[in-house]
Amino acid sequence: MAKQSFDLPDLPREETPGATRAIVLKAIFPDDPSEGSSEIDPVGEITLLADTAGVEVVDAVTQRRQKPHTGTYVGRGKLEELKERSTLLDTQLVIIDDPVSPSQGKNIEERTGLRVIDRTELIMDIFARNARSHEAKLQVELAQLRYSAQRLTRMWTHLSRMEGGAVGTRGPGETQLETDRRMIRKKIDSLKERLREISRQRETQHKGRTDTFRVALVGYTNAGKSTLIRRLTGADVLVENRLFSTLDTSTRQWKLEASRDVIISDTVGFIRKLPHGLVASFQATLMEAQEADVLLHVVDASSPRIESDIAAVRETLDQIGCGDHRTLLVFNKIDRVDDQHRIDLQYLLAQNPDSLVISAAEDINVTGGGSLTETVLDILHESEVEVEYALPHARADLVNQLHRIAEVLTHEYGDEGVRMRVRIPREERQRFESALSSAGIAIAPPA
Repeated sequence: MAKQSFDLPDLPREETPGATRAIVLKAIFPDDPSEGSSEIDPVGEITLLADTAGVEVVDAVTQRRQKPHTGTYVGRGKLEELKERSTLLDTQLVIIDDPVSPSQGKNIEERTGLRVIDRTELIMDIFARNARSHEAKLQVELAQLRYSAQRLTRMWTHLSRMEGGAVGTRGPGETQLETDRRMIRKKIDSLKERLREISRQRETQHKGRTDTFRVALVGYTNAGKSTLIRRLTGADVLVENRLFSTLDTSTRQWKLEASRDVIISDTVGFIRKLPHGLVASFQATLMEAQEADVLLHVVDASSPRIESDIAAVRETLDQIGCGDHRTLLVFNKIDRVDDQHRIDLQYLLAQNPDSLVISAAEDINVTGGGSLTETVLDILHESEVEVEYALPHARADLVNQLHRIAEVLTHEYGDEGVRMRVRIPREERQRFESALSSAGIAIAPPA
């Protein structure tokens, strides 16, 4: 079996005094995006994740394999190398760029004498650090408990703190493990109910926005979604060059020249091998994507693993039931794409007819002719129809209603009333014409 060690290049950031020093351990499998590419750093993404978590990665050990070693993830010789490097570099932590089983983690710890965390634990830690709202904190806690429940061992002897240390909570004949499992299930059920209540409140708010055109930004984390929503709406949202810098959905009004209000939402970023527990826990937040009229799938056009990024997002969209949504592929950061990669980008544009290129940071192709804004307006107009109505002078209320729910294209006043030509959403047309029918007003024939 071919083996490889990877010397990590100097990272373009300052060292953090007192930060935990770590070595990355990675098995490179045949389907890894870095295989066959001289541009993709095989440990680049996990290094960025570690940096986001406040961990200083000082080295990396990799091994090409067909599949993980069942007991130790990588070969024993590679673990010896890992141990030697950790002693030389004075590291305290091993970060594994894959989910590993409890037994694999335990075996690696025993052979290296180092604390081990896997990719799932690292991502959950980042989510826990970045959760700001009450809902996000509940979602992260639920994901962590679900993860723990799958890996529960006899080491969990202090979970009774969840019960406030109450005496007598253990049933007769129960083992500590059974008690711990029962308390975790109880806590999970409580969190799920609290999140369901938040979800019900959000659904109630959405019912009041039936005349609103909804746009949702989705994409790989750090693709520039926050920069784009700031460019489109002027909203003061956090823009930071770090993975998962924002977890809470930001919803803002997008002022377009349209017949109805347009709102745009920025959802949590996706990533390869995003833990299933996090996807499940963030279902309520991802409702913005599920209920959107159109998804803007924002892609970092300068990413060396661009096709892998796109595939990861599409896989997650399928998981949350958005695989069939109307989606516009938006290649962002075009200003960072060099001549060498423009040919690859042209190929992707040809393969995806519903796509365009922009730079949110430099305001390239965001507004104006053939831009993102114009394309979204075209999609909005596809859901509308042009209709003409003749309304009596006595029904000024209906005239005002049309001004609220539709874009008035022309209006002419005559002896018998006002003739109005409007562009109106199909569902609003149905409701308005039902009101006309109830009032005994005939639909105007074309002029």
